[in-house]
Order: sequence, then C-alpha cells, then structure tokens
Amino acid sequence: MADNLSNSFAKMKFNAEAEEFVPSWLKKTPAPAPAPVQAPAPVEKPVEKPAPAPAPAPAPEKPKVQSPVAEEKPKSQPATPKNPTSPAVHNIKNEYKRSNSQDFELPKDMKENLNIVFIGHVDAGKSTMGGQILYLTGMVDQRTLDKLQREAKEIGRDSWYLSWALDLNQEERNKGKTVECGKAIFETEKRRFTILDAPGHKNYVPSMISGASQADIGVLVISARKGEFETGFERGGQTREHAMLAKTAGVKKLIIVVNKMDDPTVEWSQERYLECCKKITPFLKQVGYNPKTDVHYIPVSAYTGANIKDRLTEDVCKWYKKESLLEYLDNIKIPVNRNVDGPLLIPISDKNKDMGTIVSGKVESGKLKKGQNVVVMPNKKSAEILQIYYEENETQFAVSGDNVRIKLKGIEEDEISPGFVICSPDYKINCVTAFEAQLAILEYKNIICAGYSAVLHLHACVEDVSITALLHSVDKKTGKKSKHAPRFLKQGDVAIVRLETTQMVCAETYADFQQLGRFTIRDEGKTIAIGKITKLILE
Repeated sequence: MADNLSNSFAKMKFNAEAEEFVPSWLKKTPAPAPAPVQAPAPVEKPVEKPAPAPAPAPAPEKPKVQSPVAEEKPKSQPATPKNPTSPAVHNIKNEYKRSNSQDFELPKDMKENLNIVFIGHVDAGKSTMGGQILYLTGMVDQRTLDKLQREAKEIGRDSWYLSWALDLNQEERNKGKTVECGKAIFETEKRRFTILDAPGHKNYVPSMISGASQADIGVLVISARKGEFETGFERGGQTREHAMLAKTAGVKKLIIVVNKMDDPTVEWSQERYLECCKKITPFLKQVGYNPKTDVHYIPVSAYTGANIKDRLTEDVCKWYKKESLLEYLDNIKIPVNRNVDGPLLIPISDKNKDMGTIVSGKVESGKLKKGQNVVVMPNKKSAEILQIYYEENETQFAVSGDNVRIKLKGIEEDEISPGFVICSPDYKINCVTAFEAQLAILEYKNIICAGYSAVLHLHACVEDVSITALLHSVDKKTGKKSKHAPRFLKQGDVAIVRLETTQMVCAETYADFQQLGRFTIRDEGKTIAIGKITKLILE
C-alpha cells in the first residue's frame, strides 16, 4: 500500500509553491478571458473616418469584420458574473477592500504569531516535547512540574509528566495517548507561538487534520530509538500519512525533529541520525516538499531538553554544531503571506460555554478587535465580539495568523458548530452544498464511480459528501483534461469531479483562499483522496 502511494505521488506533478499537484489546465483557463479584449471594436473605428473619403468600398467591409466581434462582446461579458468561478469571487474581494468599514490601526508592539503543529507516529514524543518547551520558556513553573511528576509517579508512569502539561484530559493521561488536538502558547523576545499537539494514533486522524489546518509550520517528530522509527515509517505507521496530510492541509515547511537521541540504543549516534534522515527524505520529496528549502532536520532529546532551547554541548554531542529548535523557530521566515487587509474569515474549530458563548479558531484573513460586529456563516447570525483571548491572556486585537478564543454576544452555543466561519458584515464567505474540484485518488482498492460517499474534511468542517458526477480526467503527464467524462476512477487517478454535501458548508475556491479551498476525503479510517476546489456552484 505504501509503495502504491509513493508511486502515485511520484507520477503526479508537484509544485512547492502551489502546494499541490500542478494543474496546468487551470493555468490555461484564464486564457479565453482576454480573447474578446484583444480585438476591441472601438480601436479599429478611427480607421473608418479617413476610409470613406478615398474609397467607399472599404467602408462596408470593415463593419463585416467588426460585427461578429461586437456580437461576441455582449455575450461574453454577462457570462463572467453568472459563472461562479474564482475570478468572480476575486472581484468581490476587491470591492471589499475599497468599502471596508472595519478599518482600524493595530498596535505597533504586537508580536508576530507562528502556529506550530506537532505531528508524527504515536509515542514519538510529541506531547513530551511540547511540555518541555513550555517549561523551558517559563510557561509552566517548577512547582507545577513537580506536582505533575508526583502524580505520574503514583500511577507508575514517571516519564509521562512532561506530556501532562499539554494532555489535560484524564483519559489522555491514563492512556498516555493524545486524543484531541492540544493547544498552548509560549513567547520569545521576537515572536508569540501557538503549539498544536496533534494525536499520533490512527484512530484520531480527524483531530490531527483539524490541527494541521490551523498551522503555519509542521514539526514532524520521529523516534531515533531502534525499531520505533521503522514502526512509524513503514507500513501501518502514521509518519507517512501525517506528512502527506500536513502537505494537503497547507503546511508549507516541515521541521524533522529526530527525538530520543539520548536513548541507550542511540547515544547521540550520528550514523543513526543520518540513517533516519536519509530514509524519510525521498518520501517527503514525493509528497511535494523540497528537501533543500522546505525541510530542516534537528536532533533533540525531548525528555532531557537537550537541543530544545540551548545548543548541544561538547560533552553531549560533538558532531552537531547548528542552532537549537527554539533558535531555529525564532528566526525562521513564515512561509505564508498574512492577509491582514483582506476580509475577516475565522473558521471555528471548537466551541464551549463559559458565562457566554466562546469559540476557538485561527484568523485566516483580516483583523478583529474587541467590540467589533461580525456575522457567523452559514446561518447568517449577527454577533458582537466581547473578548479576545490568547489562551488565558485577554487582548484587544487579533490579526491574520493568530490562533484565538473569542467570546461572542448575541448568539447561543447551540447555534454554532465547528466548521462555521466568522465573517465581517462587509464580506460573507460563500456557502454551498455543491462544488467542482480537482481530485487525486491516493489509496483505494476498488473503483470510484458517481454516487460514492465518504467524509469531507474542509478547514475545520467535517461533513458527509458524495461524488455526483465525474466531469473530466486529468492527464498526469501533460496536465490536460479530457473531453469525455471517465466512467470510473481508481487509485492514482486525477480528475475533475462534482461533489455535493449533505449540509451547507463554508468554502472558497483554492485560487482565492488556499486554506478554505483545499480538502481531504476519508473513508473507513483511511485517507482516500485530496483535492482543491476549482468552482463553487452557487444557488
């Protein structure tokens, strides 16, 4: 299965900047639009004025040439707004920028926020690393850590106490497995960071997808302990699937953290470190990451804290002389453009009730402040922002890229669900039950025909979806789409399909908002396909 998946990705064309397989046919779609503009009738009319004086014969000829152009123009112009494609939506966003009534100045001392998701196979040390980072940056004090250590020792799990700083649920603590995507923040002199601790077990992949969809950078944690790396990377392990899902969710840069370098089977061996790096690099390249620009490798020990905050010393490791993990994160260039001046869009990832309605989510676009009026889509409920929190710290403002908790006034908790989107009244996100998309089948034993049903993961939204029509197959070598619709799809195929959801979902085309236009399809606990929305079917 893993070989087939690798071959499937190897045949596809990937583009590191576009984050998906290269849809060359999409690049050709804008070409017909300039056609009517290239031969405008008014440009040739000045020639008619001197033409009647010398000879009346050319005068009737020119109207014959101009008449079909003049007829084509009125037909092509009304066709553009009727077609709910990305250019029409893009024009609406331009109108928003000119008529934005929510314009306000942000404080100059606001720190830039970076969202980091920890992914990898179960027991690789993700939660332990997160807890160690919180302790080293002063977010968890020594007294709290000693308390967690005593509690872990009472149940005979001495080494789990660091992970309990992120695993707050008692079930997670008892099992030693992260079930939900944990969240915490820490700060350095330069930046503010949000940790998203994704579960590593295959039963909780939907929670991992939710965490990855909110992240800017991924930290893929692999274990250097002999046998553990092979278990996570080979068939059945989650290392491969997590890396692929992170790419699909829009994580453009991966930091490969080789953990447990202090293990007795490793003892900071350079040979073991290089062995792990060399085995995983070809797969990351097939997924779409450029090993030279998109991937960085760092050896650490999450349990002891070696190379987390401070660099390695000679007595611990003699061969690694580069920066530590936090040093690298503090100086890394954020691989995404913050759309601060765009329309406000906040997909809701979680909700709860605490003296009012509180929702959580990442600001994908725009900015917000306390007291601002917003609209929750798709139910079009108006609300007011009462308070904005970074975990427990209240703030007055938030901008694109921030992962925040928001207290809303004027809307009840039961009127909100994960996957809803908070918008500005100036621009409301598109809400549809049908859309066209470019779909790549990754892994499926049988054939897929019209009528196939599965589960759609679109930003924070999880919804039942069915493929209602197969429109075109896409040639993986040339990128051209066929004239005739395929009868079925199989593993490795790329096609343009029409999908319909059971309930209305908030979505945008991939060309307008990448984070709100990419999705994953899962069935029977496996990732079946990945895709991106090319056209919204607006009602």
